[in-house]
Amino acid sequence: MDTFVRDKLNQWNLSEFMEIFKEEEVDKNRLFCLEDEDIDKLIPKVGPRARFKERLKQLKCQQQNEEETNSSEILFSTSDIGKRKFDLQEESRAEKPAVKRQRASIQFSEAVILNDVKAIMEHVYEKLHNQESTELNEFLKTKIRDLEVDKREVVGVFGKTGSGKTSLINSVIGVNKLLPSGDVDACTSVMIKVEANVNNSTYEAEIEFIPKDEWEDELGTVDRFLEQDGEQEKQDDDDDDDDDNDGYHDLVEKLSALYGEEWKEKSSEQLMDIRYFREIPEFLNSTKKILICESATELSAKILKYTKQGGDGGIKRWYWPLVKCVTVKVPKNNFLQHVTLVDLPGNGDRNKSRDSMWKGIVGNCSAVWIVSEINRAASDKESWEVLKRASSLLGNGGECRHIHFICTKSDVIGDLHDHSAANVQAFILKRNIKAKEAVSKELNKLTKIKNYFSDECFKVFTVSSAEFLKRKHLNPENTEIPELQDFLQNLNDCHSETLNYVSGAQGILSLIQGASVREATGINKVVCEDLESNLDCQLDAMRNVMREIYTNFGKCLDEGVEISKRSCEKILKSFLYNARKSGSCQYNILKGVVRNGGIHKPKKGKEINFNVKLTSFLSQSIDEEFRKTFPNEGNHGPFNGVINKFSLDTEKLKQKYKDAELHLVFLKTEEEKLKTKLCKRIRDRKKMIYIILTKTVEETMAECYKRAAQFHGKNTLQNIKEKIQKHVHNFKNSMFEKAKDVMLEQLLKLMVEILGLLEKNMMESIELSLQSEDNSIPDVSTELSMVQKHWNELNSCMDA
Repeated sequence: MDTFVRDKLNQWNLSEFMEIFKEEEVDKNRLFCLEDEDIDKLIPKVGPRARFKERLKQLKCQQQNEEETNSSEILFSTSDIGKRKFDLQEESRAEKPAVKRQRASIQFSEAVILNDVKAIMEHVYEKLHNQESTELNEFLKTKIRDLEVDKREVVGVFGKTGSGKTSLINSVIGVNKLLPSGDVDACTSVMIKVEANVNNSTYEAEIEFIPKDEWEDELGTVDRFLEQDGEQEKQDDDDDDDDDNDGYHDLVEKLSALYGEEWKEKSSEQLMDIRYFREIPEFLNSTKKILICESATELSAKILKYTKQGGDGGIKRWYWPLVKCVTVKVPKNNFLQHVTLVDLPGNGDRNKSRDSMWKGIVGNCSAVWIVSEINRAASDKESWEVLKRASSLLGNGGECRHIHFICTKSDVIGDLHDHSAANVQAFILKRNIKAKEAVSKELNKLTKIKNYFSDECFKVFTVSSAEFLKRKHLNPENTEIPELQDFLQNLNDCHSETLNYVSGAQGILSLIQGASVREATGINKVVCEDLESNLDCQLDAMRNVMREIYTNFGKCLDEGVEISKRSCEKILKSFLYNARKSGSCQYNILKGVVRNGGIHKPKKGKEINFNVKLTSFLSQSIDEEFRKTFPNEGNHGPFNGVINKFSLDTEKLKQKYKDAELHLVFLKTEEEKLKTKLCKRIRDRKKMIYIILTKTVEETMAECYKRAAQFHGKNTLQNIKEKIQKHVHNFKNSMFEKAKDVMLEQLLKLMVEILGLLEKNMMESIELSLQSEDNSIPDVSTELSMVQKHWNELNSCMDA
């Protein structure tokens, strides 16, 4: 056994196995060649053996990363021959591998530290488990179990077919041919999540299906559409709006994809025959289908039938009509460590499950990429409509902090007189500047969207996935793909799972050690009184701020209610009697609205939501105050920053009460952990509070929609209009007041809940850490010392 192996066994907390490694003559070279049976012989116990295998796997990954980095450096140096005229660009490129290697090294160190500290805390948990079960003992075990927290950042990617969205995702994460693209038509309903595979080195896909009963309902609508065809009042045969049979054509498209032409001769019951689902029994059993492949290319081919439609003669059935979401898992990918990229349709879906998931994902997006070809980016109406439609879900109804407009295919130059490398590069870079200016100009026109986001939130990129891979005319930096990669890396780095875990572990071990020593019991009562006094002062300050916020919300909503009442007639006239729409088009829209709770979803184009139209002035009245109270951007935090400002002032108390330092370290970490949890709870709840206005109006209108949907035959269109108009007139005085009251009630409920949780949790931590008389707590001085060492290592890595 050489020094390398001895050092590794020490680092991995496996020093008790040094003798056997020495006897078996395991040196550095043989360490990397160990097979499972060798490891079983060296380390008989399951727990230590599992830890050793995990560390060895990580060590091999580190070695592989270093070899790949060195290979890339050699590749760059040989390919640069004859290209020295871009000296500055080449210098910046030469720096990249070093940066990449340093980052890989830091991430590897973090992984080792995290695993070590987890092993230490598992050991401490076992120690506590073997002691007498007391209130403090159970409290500590709960705190150890709660250490595992890993928030993922979601980046939503919007873009129509052919925009280069798939190539962009593949290039940014550095995995070529991962997502299917090319000569097949994009399916507009399936969402594709791309995230890291943290369990093994294979490429995997989880396919989640819509509920079986929802598909049965869709099959049952065929007869309804056929009946409706005979009822429609064809008042304008020249109608150029394709909305008339939109729902029926959408269903036909789905049926043809799944059943071919067979569906035309079958009943809805026959179409649920098991023979159509032999390849996907998971759909019938309401479980996820798992695909596992060794390569990205293999997985891409396998998920094709679940995400696309048509174009491949070798595929008999296309299953995308039954798919809600496909989650693709990529191994060994640093960009996806804490980030999920989601390829999103530009609109919601008629299917309830898909629509609910779409809204949920959009609301959870930390960032959004809107993708469009560079030649039409500024004039691409569909891209701008996506942003307009999703803005409220991303802003006050979500947590989005970054909106990136990405102009793709910057390398496509068309006719150019001089095709020399220098001229092509100059042309591309000049056009990139013009494209950014044009898109920025369009962004500045979106005044309503600016109500939800600051100017710093928006950024424009001009990218070329092809040039990033081939490097024919542009160096990597000018393709701007590395800038997007840096953005993803920063999202990963902004919250370190390792840092949070180690910090929490240090706090818990500090409390255990402080409780086991029992030298400061005389002074604990005094410290406890100071802490409780600080807690009361902090809670009083929070209550005062929250009262002011509640009052401001009430004033804004009162104004919104009055404006909404006055504007009802105008909204009704615009919606029910739109002169620009033909009679048949109005019929289809209103039929869709009353059948679907006030919402009409065309296959293409903008969703029509009558509930949103009714509450538009009420929502606008609260938008500014809502954004100020629950900001997505910056470090201010919710409720005008009172959560982030909350502090028991433990640092000052540590100077005053040296004997209680370990207890105060624990309370500081608990305070930070609790504030993080409360901010997450507030972020999730504020989304629900924001949509409560529309939801309350929808509930008020529900009976009206139900009755209007029953109209059929002659005068159906007029009857629906009159029913809606009469209902709104009857309820407008109470409907908006009720929506206001419900929002204020939910806001108050959240405030009371946050104050209650803060007081309850901090009081419990104070009392159990300083007042508990428990003699069964074990000594953890060695474990505390080890975790403190890892904490120092982490901080030095962060400062590097």
